[in-house]
Amino acid sequence: MTRPPAGAGADIVCLGETMAVIAPTDGRPLATAAHLALGVGGAESNVACALAGLGHRAAWAGRVGQDPFGTRVLTELAARGVDISGATVDPERPTGLYAKDPGPGGTRTHYYRRHSAASRMGPGLASHPALRAARILHVTGITAALSDSCAALLDALVVRRAAPGPLISFDINHRPALWREGPRQAAPTLLALARAADVVFTGRDEAQELWGTARPEDIRDLLAPAPLVVVKDAEHGATAYSTREGTTFVPARRLRVIEPVGAGDAFAAGYLAGLLEEREPVARLRLGHLAAAAALRTAADLPTLPPRTALDPWLTLDDAAWRALDDQH
Repeated sequence: MTRPPAGAGADIVCLGETMAVIAPTDGRPLATAAHLALGVGGAESNVACALAGLGHRAAWAGRVGQDPFGTRVLTELAARGVDISGATVDPERPTGLYAKDPGPGGTRTHYYRRHSAASRMGPGLASHPALRAARILHVTGITAALSDSCAALLDALVVRRAAPGPLISFDINHRPALWREGPRQAAPTLLALARAADVVFTGRDEAQELWGTARPEDIRDLLAPAPLVVVKDAEHGATAYSTREGTTFVPARRLRVIEPVGAGDAFAAGYLAGLLEEREPVARLRLGHLAAAAALRTAADLPTLPPRTALDPWLTLDDAAWRALDDQH
């Protein structure tokens, strides 16, 4: 895999659906909560916001409704430094919505995104000039589950390379509730996209759920010929398998988790920031873990990341010092 060349425009374009998010302000279940907070969230825009927070030129491409929720999405992303010039406003369909439902067993999510504005995205979006000019194009498996036209868009971008130029970064991001035909539809679709991408992110748990493959080495073999595969194993750590750089494992930080939602997106953003900065494999994984830690410490989908001056010293620690890091740092 060759490194992305520097160029004009955004370093990275993240394409997908961004929704309005409602969540109880007091951490109680939705059924008994007295007050709700309104925010925004979406896997791809979460990555864009985190990358902008890490100092990179990030853009988001997607589709929102011509409604207050759509206005909120665009305003929030722009306020976080994300280029939204690739966004489209749909006058006929609504912005997607999801609700967080805290409970004793963790936070559940309830989606209201069927027939949303984003579900109307299609292969025509692949011709957008911003996609061709970017160094990296980041997409996720969520988009493939939204509609047939969205699945065709991902096939055009990832498999057929309708926007030649950028490296294709693909996060599996399996969302079982979104696939109309369940695993028999999701498993082959996501496998084909992953094998065609340049950089692939997957959780060990979702690989086991989709393909019955749990060992990181087996996941790497399954996703070949993808040249760079990053397998996340929750609190244990992450392993990067590169056809050029070999195998690299970095343990995760030890910390107290408030909510896991958004941590995978933050990890991807940190890793991609390291890739854009041409850092060594260990530093990329560490930056991913540090960004994920910021997300795990908050109930918000869009965490506020520490300044780079606070993060960068941890990237060059020796292995023993890294392993000794705890939640006090």
